[in-house]
Amino acid sequence: MFTAADFIPNKYTSTIENGNFEWSAPSNIALVKYWGKKDNQIPANPSVSFTLNNCKTITKLGFEKRENQNSFSFDLLFEGKPKEDFKPKIQKFLERIEIYLPFLKEYHFTIDTQNTFPHSSGIASSASGMAALAMNFMSLEKKLNPEMTEDYFYQKASFLARLGSGSACRSVKGNVVVWGNQANIEGSSDFFGVEFPYAIHENFKNYQDTILLVDKGEKQVSSTVGHDLMHNHPYAERRFAQAHENLDQLITIFENGNLEDFIKVVESEALTLHAMMMTSMPYFILMKPNTLQIINAIWKFRNETQIPVCFTLDAGANVHVLYPENVSAKVLQFIKDELVVFCQNGQYICDQIGEGSIAL
Repeated sequence: MFTAADFIPNKYTSTIENGNFEWSAPSNIALVKYWGKKDNQIPANPSVSFTLNNCKTITKLGFEKRENQNSFSFDLLFEGKPKEDFKPKIQKFLERIEIYLPFLKEYHFTIDTQNTFPHSSGIASSASGMAALAMNFMSLEKKLNPEMTEDYFYQKASFLARLGSGSACRSVKGNVVVWGNQANIEGSSDFFGVEFPYAIHENFKNYQDTILLVDKGEKQVSSTVGHDLMHNHPYAERRFAQAHENLDQLITIFENGNLEDFIKVVESEALTLHAMMMTSMPYFILMKPNTLQIINAIWKFRNETQIPVCFTLDAGANVHVLYPENVSAKVLQFIKDELVVFCQNGQYICDQIGEGSIAL
């Protein structure tokens, strides 16, 4: 049985004084949502996501050996400028992962990071950000332990990313990624994300995700607070069971390519996520009036045209419009004609399924 202790390294066989690495890591959009967690970033239910391609964080990690090794030492730049308010989150991340990367206090780090999309706008910037940082730290560990296998490298990167932001573990490797123990998915784990191990129908290859930026402001409730509210939630246990059921359904749907069934699961999951927020104590609503306008317009368009376009939502107001590649032209025309008017400053991002993190 796997335990977290399996990622605590033995003595390193090599040394390195200084250098730098650079990785990009994408955001991801969950189809079955993770909402609620136990200690140490363990999910209360399993989730599965599409890895995105264009919405990503690019992080460069510079490192050099130092004399004083009593504390963590790092500078943080966001889009080239010092970003003090990000530092506590990085500090907490380093504290959580030090047992697994015992070299962290030996170096001074310069973390230089940027996003290709608006920060804290309901696109999972913490997921891509923590995944990119974890990939960089693993690159350094691989220099210290050159015998490391590729499988271990990616598994541990996902494990570490999870300790920074739960959904970050789904941004490391693969285009469809499962996180959380699920009886019918071989190799699935609460500790890290795994590539979906079964057949995926052609219908889902290069699936499209157009993200409608309804509200680019920071969310009124952080995901961390939202997850915590599941602890005493009146509907929590049924919700966790539902996630397992929906993930089981998706195993079949991914194999047979049934887009009608896919739409039912995905839209139900999105609305359930927001229903959990509306029925927690304290309760909150992250959807905006324009979010509902978009949802209703999508339902009307799908009903009238029979084009298999659907929506999903993260813990925010923005809408992810999901559709197969072969209907792209018609859906994009519909978005321009009818949905852009509901976006803040008419802004939206065209994305599609990607493969995960990339060394630059």
